[in-house]
Order: sequence, then structure tokens, then C-alpha cells
Amino acid sequence: MIKNKLQIVKNMGLRYVIYRLIHALEVKVGVLKKRHPQNPSFSPQVSLEEWRAKKPVFFFEGKNIGIPLNPHKALKKRVEDMKKGRFILFSKETHNLGTDYDWITNPITGYTYDIKQHWSTIPDLSEQTGDIKFVWEKARFSFITDVLRFDYHFKEDQSEFVFGQIIDFIEKNPINCGPNYKCSQETSLRIMNWTLALFYYKDSSNLTQERFQRIMHAIYWQLHHVFHHINFSRIAVRNNHAISETMMLYLSGLLFPFLPNTKKWSKKGKRWFEKEVTYQVYSDGTFLQYSMNYHRVLVQLLTWGIRLSDLHQKKLSPIVKLRAELSLHFLDSSTDPISGKLPNYGNNDGALFFKWTEDDFRVYTSQLNDLRGVLYSAVTEKQESQAWYGLKSLNKTKTNTQDIHEFNDGGYYIHQEGSVKTFLRCGAYKDRPSQSDNLHLDIWKDGDNYLWDNGTYKYNTDKETVDYFTGCEGHNTLSVEGKNQMLRGGRFIWYYWVKKSKAKMKVTKNKMVFEGEIEAFQYIKKGIKHFRKVEKNIGKNQWLITDSLLLADGLERSVYWHVNPKFFDLVEIECETLNGVKLESLLEEKWHSSYYGVKEKSMRYQFSSNETMLTTIKIKNKS
Repeated sequence: MIKNKLQIVKNMGLRYVIYRLIHALEVKVGVLKKRHPQNPSFSPQVSLEEWRAKKPVFFFEGKNIGIPLNPHKALKKRVEDMKKGRFILFSKETHNLGTDYDWITNPITGYTYDIKQHWSTIPDLSEQTGDIKFVWEKARFSFITDVLRFDYHFKEDQSEFVFGQIIDFIEKNPINCGPNYKCSQETSLRIMNWTLALFYYKDSSNLTQERFQRIMHAIYWQLHHVFHHINFSRIAVRNNHAISETMMLYLSGLLFPFLPNTKKWSKKGKRWFEKEVTYQVYSDGTFLQYSMNYHRVLVQLLTWGIRLSDLHQKKLSPIVKLRAELSLHFLDSSTDPISGKLPNYGNNDGALFFKWTEDDFRVYTSQLNDLRGVLYSAVTEKQESQAWYGLKSLNKTKTNTQDIHEFNDGGYYIHQEGSVKTFLRCGAYKDRPSQSDNLHLDIWKDGDNYLWDNGTYKYNTDKETVDYFTGCEGHNTLSVEGKNQMLRGGRFIWYYWVKKSKAKMKVTKNKMVFEGEIEAFQYIKKGIKHFRKVEKNIGKNQWLITDSLLLADGLERSVYWHVNPKFFDLVEIECETLNGVKLESLLEEKWHSSYYGVKEKSMRYQFSSNETMLTTIKIKNKS
């Protein structure tokens, strides 16, 4: 429809639209094939011995990590499984990829990509191939952190396994061929993880001149790929991908100064990296992707970028550290102080690039403390992860357990009352939204998430499932006529963005009150507004939520409440109209996803009416 196309221009801007058109043309006529040659012959000559003698400063010096040995049985099992071809994907489920995995077969669908095909002609979304992220997951080499930790704590040496995996990837994935060159962020992460292995096993006899030369050849051409396709992330995508890639280009001059062109790539990468951080992290510390897990991705990238800059005595723009500090404040405020988890809010693709502890994927503590250690040398307690970044002097910080936090730029409102957290989202979009979830309410108590966000599950699955997880019905919010606040387009595309919102939260001696409103459902009827008021008496685990609509007379509205089934018997939910008419609930077994690709049971209450609805939520104490 022409209206929807105009919506894209209005929301994304002409620069985006023009670039996408040019990019599509470049793919069609083969420009990208020429710009990114398949299996190029040029290889920079780099001496292993010279590198060992003059290698750049890094987080650690070989195997000198400087922490007490603490061998974990779970860690040992993960590494033993890897050597048998069994890998944990997206931090949850183990998949048997085999000891001779080809790196291009989707373990879910069994589809094998054509490794001779240029990356630019490979679709990243199709029913036949399945979710390409299941191919990318092992190929980003994040499993290396587990292997390094295992070798350190168990006094083992898996360098032959690690370098064998790297060389196997290089042999089976010719430069710019196949699915593993489709995404420049994946390429950047692969380089970062290979770098960890190179520095940890720098003196290993299994790192030969031949292997080193082949790895440098692959790193050079992967950096070449990132640099010559950087505008796709900076213009067409502009999210954590752009930060990953621009930062990797910046670090290329610090970590690989002996490779051709890295001086130029590093200079431009630094400028782009600073620009992206400034744009993508709002002035209140919230992030343009409106996602807790993607914000953690940013935190890990900032940890690398700032730490290596400091180690190399380079100066980043002061705004980078400022935005990092503000990010920490926002994520600290959003964190449940008991579990270390955050609401499962926004897109969650299972990304956890550098896992240096035995913590569960959903626990953010170590990643936040890593960045905190880089910025202040101040964390709640010294953890293993900080040692891998070469951080030594660490002090304690205080956790505020009684406060309200308003983040107006991103649109987040949080009330922390001891161990009880009330989390709300109410914001307008100036950047691309990922889910139709405005005015969502999360409730936490004693480290447990009672009313929760249902997560993401998969980006590439059937339409009904995608609509459920990304739409209003997968969140604790309201829909009109069963429809979303914004109109669903293609993958990652929404039309009729929520452009107007306002909210405030206050606490008196006896009560917390949140009041928020959004202008939404504009494709249904112009001018519709959703008002939500949330009241909580201090000291009582009871919430009164009022949902009303403007200019929606005669339209049915439904309010959804998703309850963690572990605590279903402890949660009471009732709903009535302003006139006191009690509404019958539709109670259904639905789905929740804490980990990418994994569906778990969830319970959902649904109440429907043509009038304003008052919902009372009570949480009983555990017996």
C-alpha cells in the first residue's frame, strides 16, 4: 500500500530509503560481488615470532589471569561436550552439531547453505532455510570463553582444539562465501573471539607460523569485509550492529597494526563508533533498541572499546564514557536487586558474546560490573569476569532499594520498594520499534518475576507466533479490537509508530502512582489514546491499574496479564468496569521465552470490555 510506503519514508527518513534502494540495486547488478571478492589470493605476510615479541597490549598476558582456581563441574562438562560436537546455542539448549560440522547447516531445519554462493545473494529469511541465527551462533566463536576458563581453572591446554576449530572454519568458509559472511556484526564478533584465543595461547606450540598466517589472512579479509559494507549497518540497520562493527574497525588499528589498511580503518572506525554511541544511547542512558538484552550487548561492546582504549592510552570522545555511565544507571535501576535479572523486555535474541562466569544467561550482574570496573574500578564484589579484562582494584558500591526512577527519553518508569519492583514502559519512538508493547507492566518480588514479558522466541518462525511474542497480546498491556498499537509490516517493520506519549511517576508517604498515556492505534482510528494509571499502596503487594481510551467509543478493548506459572497460585487478578460490573476472565495457557528459540509455558488472563477497565492484582506471600 502507498500509505505504508509513505510511513516508511516518514519514520525512517529519505536517507534510509535511498540507501536501501541503492543497496538492492548493487546486489542485483553484482557490485557487492566485486567489492567483496570471493576467496581472494592476497595475504599479508606476518611473522608469528615478531608478533609474539611485539604484540599489542591486551586484557591479559597469556595465561596470567591472576585469580584463584575455581574448577566448576558444569564448565568441565560443557567443554567435554564441545569436543564431542555438542554445543549450547543461545545459552540454553545443547545441539549435537557433530565433530565434523560444516558450519553452514541449520541444526533445526537441516537446511545446508551453498558455500559457493556469494554472501550478498543469500537470503537471511526464508521458510526453507529456517532461522539463519542457528547457523551464525557457533560461527561467532563465543564458546571460546568457556574453553579459556576451563583451561585456566583446570590447568589444561585446549589450544589444539581451539585452533583446530578456527582453521576448520577458515577451510570450510572461503572469504565472502556462504551464510557466515552475511552479517558484518557476526564477522566482527568472530574476530574478537579469535583475538582472545590468540592472546591466551600466544606461546602454545599449537600456534604455528602456518596457522598464524592463515588466521591473519582471514582476519584481514574479514576486516576488509566489515569496512567495505559498514554503511549497511550505519544507515540501513543502525543499532548494536553498527556499534559492533565500527568498534571492531577502531580496534583493528590497536590490535592488528601490522595488517594493511588498519590505520585508515581504525581512524574512521573510531569516529563512527563515537558517533554511533552518541546517537544510539539517549541522554538518559536508555538505548534506541528498547531491549534489555541488546542494551547488555552494548555494555559488553563498551567494555571492550573503553578498556582497550585506556590500555593503549588512546582518547575516546568523553561522551562515550558519559553514555556508558548513564547506561549503567539505567540498567542498575532496572535490575532486580536479588536475582540480578532484568525484565525480559524488548527483543531478546539470546546474545551474550563474552560469558566469563557460571551465571545464568538472564543474570546481568557480571556484565554490568565489568563495565563498572572499566569506568570506576568499583563493583559490588570482585568477580572472575573483571579479571579477564585485566581489572585489579575493585571497591564496593551501594544498591538503592527504595526509590523511583524516571527515564523520559526512553520512556521507562521504575519503582523499587525493598524487594518489590514495579516496571513500566511508556514512550514515543524516534527510532525503529521492535515490539508493540507500550504501557507494559512487569512486577517482581523477592527476586521472582510474577507478571512478566513473554520475550521473543524466534525472529524467523510462523507469523502467528511472531505476532504473539511481539504484539500487545504477548505483553501486560491493552489492545483495541484485538489489534496492536502499531500496524505490523514485514520483519522488524512497524507502521504508524507511537509518536506521542507522556508519563510521570511519584511516591507519597503512602502510595506510588504512575500515570501514562500514548497516542496509538492510529491506523484504526485517528486520535485514539490509551491512558494507564497504576497505583500501589506502600507496604502492600497490591496494584490497581486503570485502563481507559479516548476516541474509541464502541471499540472493544482487551487487557492481558501474563503470569509466571511457578507463582500462579500466589497471584489474584480481578477486573471490573468503572460502574462496578465485574468482568469474566479468559484464562489460557500461553507461551513464554526466556531464552532464544525456547518456548515455555505461561498463563494469561484476558479481560474484555467496551468501557474503562479497573484491574486489581494481588500477590500473596509464599507459605
